[in-house]
Amino acid sequence: MEEPRKRARPGRTPAPPGRRTSRPRQAEVARLAGVSQATVSLVLGGKKQGAAISAETRQKVLDAANSLGYVPDPAARRLAAARNDLLGVFSFTATFPTDVQHSYYPFLIGVEREAAARGYDLVLFTGSSSGGAAAAGPDALSRVRLADGCLFLGRHAPTEELRRLVGDGFPAVHVGRRDELEGLAWVGADYVSASHEVVTRLAALGHRRVVLVREDDDAPASTDREYGFLKGLEDAGLPAGPDAVFRTADPARTLTPERLRQWLDEGVTAFVAEETDTGSPWRALRAAIREAGLDCPGELSLALLGSPPADLAAEAVPTGFDIPRPQLGAAAVRLLAALVAGEEADEPLVTCPFRTGATAGAPPRRP
Repeated sequence: MEEPRKRARPGRTPAPPGRRTSRPRQAEVARLAGVSQATVSLVLGGKKQGAAISAETRQKVLDAANSLGYVPDPAARRLAAARNDLLGVFSFTATFPTDVQHSYYPFLIGVEREAAARGYDLVLFTGSSSGGAAAAGPDALSRVRLADGCLFLGRHAPTEELRRLVGDGFPAVHVGRRDELEGLAWVGADYVSASHEVVTRLAALGHRRVVLVREDDDAPASTDREYGFLKGLEDAGLPAGPDAVFRTADPARTLTPERLRQWLDEGVTAFVAEETDTGSPWRALRAAIREAGLDCPGELSLALLGSPPADLAAEAVPTGFDIPRPQLGAAAVRLLAALVAGEEADEPLVTCPFRTGATAGAPPRRP
């Protein structure tokens, strides 16, 4: 008796043995090339999203695509071309930065102006307002797909959620360097050069022992500042060993008047603090100086790698550098608009101008 033939699925003609029936996907190209799907999307889409892709990696992707017979899906391209002229803005801070005293507010000024100039409306996603994207749940970032693309702000970003967005080819730009996510576009300030210049200025005033106070984390902005600080010490011929950097998870507790006086007794004459979302290193240094009854810049000098917290604006203007936040916001919109349009684009690092301030002077003469 003849074996009954298996019924074909409705609407699909059985394929001859050994012949595939579906269009090769980018995920298959990625597996064959041994790279991420985000990299495949960048190479095959002809885009440059702030992450350098080597010629060798690019060729691997192209070879894998050719061997699989990959061609772009025209339907997906048509869908991607259907835009609403909406750009999203998502913050990873505990509360969305709409307060004029918030350090992110100037970013939003630049974002709004550039978006308006390019004919885009903005959508503010507030899923992180109750304590960050992680607290808002795994779907917090999925809502940004309502926009044509999205800008992300914040010191600590949820890596896996962003990786999924980038892997799907969603236009995304982070304000601030992000190297851990291949394919994620970002715009940033040149913290390395700016921090180097601050140290150079302190050395020119005569300081020979300088300590950097920073938070104990690996945020890219912090590592960039530390690198520039240490390079500045090395180039000035000053001690740049482990004792030149003080990392602390709790500046308010560890930066005591006693610790400050111990540094002074060891020959330290200048302290440099990094700017953070909370401003805790700078606040702790200022508080310790007041409690110790020390004069700044008479008995020690201070410099701030960034801008002071808004609620401390009435104090003496600190020596350091300014972060051009509106320019960074505008640059982020330009890059995002290019990605949404499927154009190749890049934005150079934004220069941070030196700020003379009133907290640094020549070191005191030792008896």
